Amino acid sequence: MPKSRNDRKKKAVYTPPPSSEKPKVSPRWLAPTMLTFGILGILWIAVYYIAGTQIPYMSDLGNWNLLVGFGGIIICVILSTRWH
Repeated sequence: MPKSRNDRKKKAVYTPPPSSEKPKVSPRWLAPTMLTFGILGILWIAVYYIAGTQIPYMSDLGNWNLLVGFGGIIICVILSTRWH
């Protein structure tokens, strides 16, 4: 019985070449620092909106409190790009 066309054209399975590089590992300080900046940024904005007029240094800053809070969140996002 003749062989079918599919049986004659068997392709080899692709195996990637062995990698000599070690996988990248994040520094130990990165995740705690990233989370700390993110949480503090969110809490700063929340406290400003809830009790900003009652806290002396927050009422002095006015809307600059938003810059402080979003600054912490932006630092968190920048640090997250270095996480492996």
